[in-house]
Amino acid sequence: MPKAVLVRSTGGPEVLEYTDVEPREPGVGELVVAVAAAGVNYIDTYHRSGLYPMDLPIRLGGEGSGTVTAVGEGVTGFAVGDRVAWHDGMGSYAEEAVVEAAKAMHVPEGVDEETAAATLLQGLTAHYLAASAYPIHAGDTVLVHAAAGGVGLLLVQLAKSRGARVIGTVSTAEKEALAREAGADEVVRYTEVDFVEEVKRLTDGAGVNAVYDGVGKDTFDGSLSVLKSRGYLVLFGGSSGPVPPVDPQRLNAAGSVFLTRPRLAHYVADREELEWRAGELFAAILDGSLKVAIGGRYPLAEARKAHEDLQGRRTTAKLLLIP
Repeated sequence: MPKAVLVRSTGGPEVLEYTDVEPREPGVGELVVAVAAAGVNYIDTYHRSGLYPMDLPIRLGGEGSGTVTAVGEGVTGFAVGDRVAWHDGMGSYAEEAVVEAAKAMHVPEGVDEETAAATLLQGLTAHYLAASAYPIHAGDTVLVHAAAGGVGLLLVQLAKSRGARVIGTVSTAEKEALAREAGADEVVRYTEVDFVEEVKRLTDGAGVNAVYDGVGKDTFDGSLSVLKSRGYLVLFGGSSGPVPPVDPQRLNAAGSVFLTRPRLAHYVADREELEWRAGELFAAILDGSLKVAIGGRYPLAEARKAHEDLQGRRTTAKLLLIP
């Protein structure tokens, strides 16, 4: 029987169970895929902990890549043997996954399966952040928190490609080097200096056009305070915890600024939008303008260690589980 990682009761990384599971046949509109690599994302820890409640047991993991082994009724455009990647669904922490064909993308020649698995969820997130949630314009100055993380490294590159000056925050010298390699113009080590004061210094007190904040509780107040008048705070995650309720008058006091809490599903609302964003990402990988960094590869059986390292902020770039 194939192996998979299950959550039978919510909690810390210790609840992740590597176990046998029954193989499945594809349903209507589904593909069965032999998983080559599964992406590890912070949202997986929310599912595991119960912060985002789901029915138990949970087959964890929403992102991966692999080779189609069976095609369900009603599926067109995919065949056994095709290489595919996906960003949405559950059950990717497995040797075998069932994927909705509507959410699968063909992996183009020239893109390996590990890169494909590392690209879609965080790449699509970085794409909608830079192109849509706050569309970056040439000459903008933007602040990217956790600039050496999986989304951060991609977002820095996409922001630079759109002509922005990018300030990134990181915690260590190693992460600073990664952020600068991705193109960050300025890097602030928030463990050594107050990022608010440093961003104000770097912008001569003017502030930034947008802050992309996936950290949440620990950075929210500071992020709000470094915006230009009518700037955008794009809050797309909460690795430090959820942000408490906000009085809308704070947005007024900060300079008639905008606060948005986007979700990827709303920015790949149909197949056309998904193909546009994924197509631009794969094209950029193929022409060399977008580098997808893989920071850690773990055997599937060591999913617990991957979660511990991710939540302990001991990781950079993208983490993968390899069946």
